[in-house]
Amino acid sequence: MDHAQVYEIGTPGQKWTAQDKAAWLAKQTVVRPYQQEVLAKLEALQQDFDVEQYGALSYDPARFPLFIVKTRDWDNAKPTILVTGGVHGYETSGVQGAIRFIETQALNYSAQFNIIVAPCVSPWGYETINRWNPNAIDPNRSFVENSPAEESAALMQCIAKLAVTITAHIDLHETTDTDDSEFRPALAARDAVVHDNWNIPDGFYLVGDTLNPNADFQTHIINAVSKVTHIAPTDDSGRIIGEKLAQFGVINYATKALGLCTGFSDCIYGTTTEVYPDSPLVDDENCIQAQVIAITSGLDYLSQLSKLVPNS
Repeated sequence: MDHAQVYEIGTPGQKWTAQDKAAWLAKQTVVRPYQQEVLAKLEALQQDFDVEQYGALSYDPARFPLFIVKTRDWDNAKPTILVTGGVHGYETSGVQGAIRFIETQALNYSAQFNIIVAPCVSPWGYETINRWNPNAIDPNRSFVENSPAEESAALMQCIAKLAVTITAHIDLHETTDTDDSEFRPALAARDAVVHDNWNIPDGFYLVGDTLNPNADFQTHIINAVSKVTHIAPTDDSGRIIGEKLAQFGVINYATKALGLCTGFSDCIYGTTTEVYPDSPLVDDENCIQAQVIAITSGLDYLSQLSKLVPNS
């Protein structure tokens, strides 16, 4: 099916105009509250962590402040870990998994690592359940110099100001049925292109970096997560979302060239999780647990290494 021809906004065969983008934005409505579901939980963490505001979205600065959570007893001799969630705001378990990790696990690793968590990079997207920001821009293709997405720019500026080496960066995502029903058709219409691959993997998988795949790191995470949720099989062509398998449950992308979140941090070990919340085999809690275990198993792997690069 040519999804670009059936989306309700735009003229088939033509890229979206400013008017088309405005029509798309006018369709969006608030579905859930960032204040209650994210900010209130972060406020409750202030006793044990440094909760720091690093910006606010210009769409509504009072409504959409941006926060990171940092472990205390910061020591530049320790490796620094970055966890990001909600780059795509609609991916619920990424946001809630990042928060759950702070609530239940981060202190267990704070003696060995400095930990930075940005739990909800795109709060407008979280409230409206959107992959894009209000300008119809995908933040996870915008971690580039002079970023067109203020969500991405704000996080990059925040991490740059910390002036630390990021040893590992784990970015928490989901692949959902709405990728097929809404976001990919909208993307095809916006850019006046045809997308041929509409396969949604049924299960958890990881996206590594083509130039720095860290295969053993990915394997360790996949093995740990497989104990709590199922790993996505390949499609009939042996691929996941159109990409050749690097190993069981893992594909690789050129993260920096594509402007993906794990590309901007220049991390030594990086991975992007993909949970499938629409599977009949899982529920919301299972998805959150999978995200937490992805983080903790990654940290467990790093803990076993004889030498890690500390901050410079």
